[in-house]
Amino acid sequence: MNFTIPETSKLRDKAFTFGVATASFQIEGASTADGRCESIWDRFCATPGKVLNRDNGEPACDHYRRLEQDLDLIKSLGVDAYRFSIAWPRIEPSPNMWNEAGFAFYERLVDGLIARGIKPYATLYHWDLPQYLEDRGGWINRETAYKFARYADRVSARLGDRVASYATFNEPWCSAFLGYRFGVHAPGLKSHRLGFQAAHHLLLAHGLAIPAMRQNAPQAQHGIVLNVTPSYAQSDSADDQWAAAFADDENTHTYLQPLLQRRYPSRVFDRHPDWAPTQLASDLAIIAAPIDFLGINYYTRSVVKKASTGDYTNVPQDGAKTDIGWAIYPTALTQLLVDLKTRYSNLPPIFITENGAADNTGLVDGAVHDMMRTDYYQQHLNAVHQAIEEGVDIRGYFAWSLMDNFEWAEGYSQRFGIVHVDYQTQVRTLKTSGKTWQIFLAER
Repeated sequence: MNFTIPETSKLRDKAFTFGVATASFQIEGASTADGRCESIWDRFCATPGKVLNRDNGEPACDHYRRLEQDLDLIKSLGVDAYRFSIAWPRIEPSPNMWNEAGFAFYERLVDGLIARGIKPYATLYHWDLPQYLEDRGGWINRETAYKFARYADRVSARLGDRVASYATFNEPWCSAFLGYRFGVHAPGLKSHRLGFQAAHHLLLAHGLAIPAMRQNAPQAQHGIVLNVTPSYAQSDSADDQWAAAFADDENTHTYLQPLLQRRYPSRVFDRHPDWAPTQLASDLAIIAAPIDFLGINYYTRSVVKKASTGDYTNVPQDGAKTDIGWAIYPTALTQLLVDLKTRYSNLPPIFITENGAADNTGLVDGAVHDMMRTDYYQQHLNAVHQAIEEGVDIRGYFAWSLMDNFEWAEGYSQRFGIVHVDYQTQVRTLKTSGKTWQIFLAER
C-alpha cells in the first residue's frame, strides 16, 4: 500500500524533509559501557513502583552495540534525515570530565549517517540528566542551566556542521511538569512551584546554549522541540471555554511565549502567583534568543471542562484511540499549526519532529500488519498538508519512532516503532507501516 497524498502537495517536494526519530535512553542500552554514568532515568527505573513491570533501559534496543546495523536499517527506509538524541551521561560522566568514548560514539553515528546520504538531526537533551546533577537539585537548581550550556558548547564544537540541525531540548514540558510537578517521570517530584521553576531553568538553559552552538556550527539550524496537546472545550459555556484557554496557556504557551515574546502567559500566574518561577531580570531576553526552527511533537488532543475545584479537568473522549489510550484526532494538528501562525507573528519555520501511534500489533508469521498505525500516519500527513495549504511554513516531518523501544513509565508495554524489535533476540522486522513509508519515500 502507499500513502495517498495530493500530487501537488509540498509533501512530495524533495525539499521537504522526511525522517524518523529516536531518543538515546529509549534505544541505546549499554548503560554502564565506556564510562557512561547513571542518569535520572536509571535511578527512577530502579525505584520500585515508578516504571511498569520494573522495566529499565537495559538492553532496550541495544543500539549502542548495533549501530552499523541500525544505520543500514535507516538507510533502507529512504528517509532524508534521522533525528536522534545525545546522552549527556556519556559525554560528561562526572563534573568537568569529558568522555572521549562518548564523543566517539556520536561521531560514528553522525559520520555513518552522512556516508549513507542521511542528514543528522541531533537533540542535545531528551530527559537523561546525569544523576550527579540531580543530586545537586537538577533542573530546580539554576546552576544546571549553565552546566547544560557548557555541555552544548562541547558537543556542538565537536560535531560542528556535520550535524544539519541541533535542538537544545525535546519536550521541556515533560522534563519539568512530569518530572518535577506531577511525579510520573524522573526524578519523580510533586510540586507545582518546582515544576514551573524547572520549566524556567530549562528554557534559560536553551537560551544560554544557543549563541555558542551557532558559533560552533554556523551552517546548522538551531532550535527547540515542544510537545503540544491542544485543549478543546467540552462545551460552548464561558467556563469551559476559559478552561480550555487556561489549559493551553499552562501547558503550551508557558513554554512558547517566553521563547517568542519574552514573557509568560499572564493568565496562569495571575491566577496562581505562587507558581511563578524565581527569575532574574535578564532571563527572558536570554530565553528569547533567535531560533531557526520550532519542532512540534503532536500525538493527540485533550478535551477539558471547568473544574469544581482547581482550574480544569480532562474529559474522556469518544472515538478511535491508539493502544496507549490517546484519542486519534488529526484535525487538531492542522488547527494547532494554523492557530500558532495566527498567534505568533514571528513564528519560525516548523518541523513536525514527532508524530506517531502506539500500535501493539504483534509479530505473526514474520510480519507485523500494524494497520492502525499506518492509517494514523496517513491521516496526519493529510493534516500537515492541509496546514501548509493554509499558509503554515512547515519544512519537515519525522515519524516516531524508528523502532519499538523503552516507553518511559510505560516500560516496554507500548510499541511506537515502524520497525518491530524482539527484545529477547534483538531481531528487527519492518512493519507494514515501515514498508508503506519506504514506498512513499521512493516514489516522491
